[in-house]
Amino acid sequence: MVQSKKIVTVGLGLLLMAGALSAQAYTGEALAKHAKVTMAEARVIALKAHPGKITDEELEKEAGGSGLRYSFDIRVGKVTQEVGVDARTGVVLENKAEGAHPD
Repeated sequence: MVQSKKIVTVGLGLLLMAGALSAQAYTGEALAKHAKVTMAEARVIALKAHPGKITDEELEKEAGGSGLRYSFDIRVGKVTQEVGVDARTGVVLENKAEGAHPD
């Protein structure tokens, strides 16, 4: 009886931890309620601006545009391009090669 209670307790703990981890699908997701453009829509816009493979994505408060921006690192070969998409308008705010010290 004690053994099965331990198993249930551990199982519930693991489920809660897994739920907490999956709740943060991308950096800045808590800001999504302020965005008019979804992450999926922003991905499409970013990949039209610079086709490649998205290696990192986040939603952040940043100067320029509406102040809320999706930021994507898009890799083509050995070059990583940073593409910023305004989260309220969908306008591409940035499309440049990432520097030697990415943030």
